[in-house]
Amino acid sequence: MAVNMLNIAGLDGLDQHAPVVMLNLMRFHDRSRDGDGSGWDAYLRYSAITVPMIKARGGTLLWTGEAKAIALGPHDGNDWDFVALVHYPSLAAFLDMMTSEDYEREADPHRVSGCAEHVIIATSEAYSKFKVK
Repeated sequence: MAVNMLNIAGLDGLDQHAPVVMLNLMRFHDRSRDGDGSGWDAYLRYSAITVPMIKARGGTLLWTGEAKAIALGPHDGNDWDFVALVHYPSLAAFLDMMTSEDYEREADPHRVSGCAEHVIIATSEAYSKFKVK
């Protein structure tokens, strides 16, 4: 994600050392912008690069799945294709990855090529059935 797309001001107000789960909402292009398959194909290339980056920073991919239908709320603007929950041991770990040269050079071009829209929402835990290490 281009550094200029990160909401640094909003994230600066959060505890940099607290664990965070990032809710990712994605909508894919029918065809990837680089011409190499579908938007989904480009996203798979992105994931193959970013999952090791996440793990290297102590993070964990918790859950992914297809967004099937809006069950409650406005339909306009909420036609997502895919959802992912990613745990980071700290917000600082997330920012370290997202602002790294490796991410910018190797991963982000695939994300941009595949995603028509990609929103990441930083969350803090209020309740969890699952204990994240």
